Amino acid sequence: MMRWLAVVVCFSLGAPASAQSLANQLFGALRDGSNQQAEVIGAYAKGCLAGGVELAETGPTWQAMRLSRNRNWGHPDLIAFVQRLSQSAVTEAGWPGIYVGDMSQPRGGPMTSGHQSHQSGLDVDIWMLRPNRLNLTRRERENLSSISVRSADQSRVNENFTYGHMALLRAAALDPAVDRIFVTPPVKIAMCNAEDGNKDWLQKIRPLQGHHYHFHVRLRCPRGDRNCETQTPSVRELSKGGNGCDASLNWWVTTYLELLRNPPEPDPNTPTPPPRRGARDYTMADLPRQCAQVLASN
Repeated sequence: MMRWLAVVVCFSLGAPASAQSLANQLFGALRDGSNQQAEVIGAYAKGCLAGGVELAETGPTWQAMRLSRNRNWGHPDLIAFVQRLSQSAVTEAGWPGIYVGDMSQPRGGPMTSGHQSHQSGLDVDIWMLRPNRLNLTRRERENLSSISVRSADQSRVNENFTYGHMALLRAAALDPAVDRIFVTPPVKIAMCNAEDGNKDWLQKIRPLQGHHYHFHVRLRCPRGDRNCETQTPSVRELSKGGNGCDASLNWWVTTYLELLRNPPEPDPNTPTPPPRRGARDYTMADLPRQCAQVLASN
């Protein structure tokens, strides 16, 4: 532990970067939350979490999955939201509860694998798999897989998508703590077509490729957390004040898919841009300065 903390101190004093000082290795090595007041620091994709709280591995209406990753941590607001949503799964969707995927590491920060975001304790992935039971063993939680609700050609939902999914997503979107929810585009299209009442809640549902085995809920910055960075543009700005159920939504299942299948040839006269740095390339110098204190805390 002291070796890791020595690296943090070096960064706080302006020491040069090294391979050993990658932020995801530092944050990924810590097994517990910091002994600090709960606070979100920085952005969802470039930040950390002080005073993180662990979601209980099993509750009356939820189970945390993939426990070996130790990513069932978050800000207290996120813990409370997961518990509320799990209860809504029972009352609104007719499910026994929910399977909870990745949240954050104990102190947030970049992860050693997977997500670019989930760094500030305000993100959670909820599996699309309806639980059959909520007494899975640790081994079962490692081996069980979720289900896809998207067709093989990626243009529509498949037979796995049910009213229960829509009811659960509606409950999440109506929660005032939620900023936005990422789902595979065909799910948003299906819900826009199926909702015959007030569609305002669909504004928070944001189409994003890849979210077909789970949906990704992102909370607003907690009140009073001055170092928390709100995501921009807002969902209202992205949807131009509407609910996002307009003709532009079809771009995701037409033009976008065509570009994925047949990407344009690169222009030989255009210089190749440098590789984009991702979260696993960050050093402590890339994160808010308070993140060094989060790592150094007992």
